[in-house]
Amino acid sequence: MSFLKTPLPKTAGTTLLATLLTGLAGCGEGPKTAETGDRLTEMSAEAAEEPRAAKAQPEHLINPPDDPRQALVDALDDGLFTSAMSNNGKLAAMLEVAGVPEASQVLVFSKTSLQLRLIGPSNPRAIYFNDNCYIGYVPGGLIEYGDADPDPTVGSGFFAIDPSDNAQATLQPDNSCLSCHEGARTNSRPGFMVRSVFPDPQGHIITSAGSSVVGHDTPLAKRWGGWYVTGHSGATHHRGNQVTIEQPDGDAYINNALGSNIDDLSQRFNTARYLQPTSDIVALMVLEHQVEMHNRLTQGSAIVHAQYERGKSLSEYLQEPFEPSENQTLQRVIDSNADRIVRQLLFCDELALTDPVKGSDLFTDQFRANRREDARGRSLKDLDLQTRLFKYRCSYMVYSRAFELMHPLLKAAVLEKLRSVLAGGDDDSAYSHLGAAERQAILEILQDTGVLQPRP
Repeated sequence: MSFLKTPLPKTAGTTLLATLLTGLAGCGEGPKTAETGDRLTEMSAEAAEEPRAAKAQPEHLINPPDDPRQALVDALDDGLFTSAMSNNGKLAAMLEVAGVPEASQVLVFSKTSLQLRLIGPSNPRAIYFNDNCYIGYVPGGLIEYGDADPDPTVGSGFFAIDPSDNAQATLQPDNSCLSCHEGARTNSRPGFMVRSVFPDPQGHIITSAGSSVVGHDTPLAKRWGGWYVTGHSGATHHRGNQVTIEQPDGDAYINNALGSNIDDLSQRFNTARYLQPTSDIVALMVLEHQVEMHNRLTQGSAIVHAQYERGKSLSEYLQEPFEPSENQTLQRVIDSNADRIVRQLLFCDELALTDPVKGSDLFTDQFRANRREDARGRSLKDLDLQTRLFKYRCSYMVYSRAFELMHPLLKAAVLEKLRSVLAGGDDDSAYSHLGAAERQAILEILQDTGVLQPRP
């Protein structure tokens, strides 16, 4: 194995880690049932050319269910699993029902899940995702499911499925996930995260060296500690594909160059045990943006909902009419959360790529299968990968279930703020990265796809 197993000398400017775990749905341990089982054309943000033609995709990726959780509940009730199916077969069946691309697979080998007993460099945990949900699986364990349904009556949104239950398998709520997914790393509310650690040769976190939650504002050089990464990032190296050991002073170091620009993981673990042999670099970058977008949407909605109910209850107690537009506290809460959401939607603080990134065409095609195009064939799922992640810097999550189900007052404020920025009516310097041509293109895409209504 080409892991780094000896400490590197301490050098000036070495920074502690930073990048990921996808804390999407780390749930309890399951039974030990072992299973075997060119560079993109550069496109500027102002150009109107269509991306390369993608291969035809299956219907479940083109039209994924609006509510993947309910789709899975119904499918499991109807006997989705049979005893004749392998665990990978059951996993693949779940992905199909939920409309989740197999090519979204990313692999984490650090012990950063409640199934940590099973996880390590030789048996990484796989995570799959679409716009609305996340599914995780480590061979020998439970299948995990997480979504970001903002309905405050739903609970945590984390569930576990024991594949050995076969036809009796059900989606079981698992609030034990909140031991990691409701704390300081998620603003003390249920949420998701992508995290980077310094892993030792067994996958244990070297806690003394620190860890970090990351997003699209994190340099690639600080991403993917504890993850497998396939694909290319040029001379910009990352921390994936490696382990290290703790220094006498409690610190730990990784030489980024040793694990970067790798396509084949078969020398590191048995890739045949997984649905895909890859842990795609672009999928990881998309995931990092998406989980923070989900958190801002759902947490903002919950905060506004709580403040709305407080204001309403107080008005009832005082026997006064409740007028949300006249409740200054409520309006401040709405405005502050709308601002946080729009900043994430429009990729404020996204770090520019200094080298092009190249992942798998399969992920690109499957990710874009459900894209919504405007009259000129442009979409918010068009990737750039030359200097930034997306060609048009407005998140595709405007089409997500979490966006749709936001508290109506917050959603109205978000849409108004979004329109103001794109129309040039907001002089906030946070949006100075968006030129006039890109703003106009995004506005046209949002109008053509029904997110914003054209002004009369």
